[in-house]
Amino acid sequence: MRILPLALAALMVPATAFAQCGGSFSGFVKSLKQEALTAGYDRATVNGFFKGASQDPKVLRADRAQGVFQKPFIEFSRHLISQNRINRGRAMAEKYDSTFRRIETTYGINRGVLLAFWAFETDYGSFQGDFNTRNALITLAHDCRRPELFRPQIFAALELYKRGNFDPAHTTGAWAGEIGMVQMLPQDILDNGVDADGDGHVSLKTSAPDALMSGGKMLSHLGWQAGQPWLQEVTIPAGLDLSKSGTDSKLSVKEWQRMGLRAKDGSLAAGSLKASLLLPQGHKGPAFLAYPNFDVYFEWNQSFTYVLTAAYFANRLEGASIYTAGKPDQGLVGAQMKQLQQKLQRLGHDVGKIDGILGAKTRAAVQSEQQRLGLPADAWPTPALLNRL
Repeated sequence: MRILPLALAALMVPATAFAQCGGSFSGFVKSLKQEALTAGYDRATVNGFFKGASQDPKVLRADRAQGVFQKPFIEFSRHLISQNRINRGRAMAEKYDSTFRRIETTYGINRGVLLAFWAFETDYGSFQGDFNTRNALITLAHDCRRPELFRPQIFAALELYKRGNFDPAHTTGAWAGEIGMVQMLPQDILDNGVDADGDGHVSLKTSAPDALMSGGKMLSHLGWQAGQPWLQEVTIPAGLDLSKSGTDSKLSVKEWQRMGLRAKDGSLAAGSLKASLLLPQGHKGPAFLAYPNFDVYFEWNQSFTYVLTAAYFANRLEGASIYTAGKPDQGLVGAQMKQLQQKLQRLGHDVGKIDGILGAKTRAAVQSEQQRLGLPADAWPTPALLNRL
């Protein structure tokens, strides 16, 4: 989630002047309208945008039911990646070759990277979500779980409406307010929207060139480095110090080479480039080196499993072979993962919310306990670790 542009932010009154979340829904909408008027929007625009706004209980149910992210990497990636999706991706690359050439020249984003997002977010535009975007954003901002993330997006959508690029009654998208073929939030559209087809509008729902160019511009602004890799499958030697694995540990490629890491195919990147060793299902499963561009993925989505799968799929679309799955140790599921998080919390670790999802904080806590107990410190929780704790 990005902040408002300076020009718009300057018009915004201090957040403390208005209710940030909760209370009656109608009262909350009334407060938003008043804030918009105070920020300088005319009454007709404000009334037009908020007319018919309603709370959407389906949005709240979707927000609380993200069970797909509980799946481990191998299962998750096999669920999302099929030969049909690869074939369609390559067909789309050919169909929109001129657009991808513009993106590669202008922003330095490989086509495989955008194709992977396009595939995962909307299946190449075939299903973009049917939630009313305005209502979804207001519903999530009114809900007091993460108002700081969604409240600014309401005013970004209002600005898009003022510019003629948003229909509050009919614009639809994902439950979390993302719009279009590559699912961008209103603020991201304001910051990075590109009219690539030259029709005078930024139409991410109906124009693939607009959506792809806008996605490329956003990745560039998030820090993507042209000409650099993002992810590469590697083999690891026996006896490797596994405590050096994980997204928080970054060593030079030359250091990884000295420790015995080798590229599965081809050669590793330049020796001075920093990289992290990722073992999504422990040292007996797939292994990858994640280069600096991989960090940009987390600006698009916070789920480790999702971004790793998206980065791997980008490689596949550009010709990489299928990863070696290996034979990972059995992991934890559902109630077991929550039990693990509770035990780690009692031991003094900050694992965030007890949600049964193996997120970054839980992985770090697992790795710490593995080191303490003399187990392979690969951050992959197993029933054996759970029993030891």
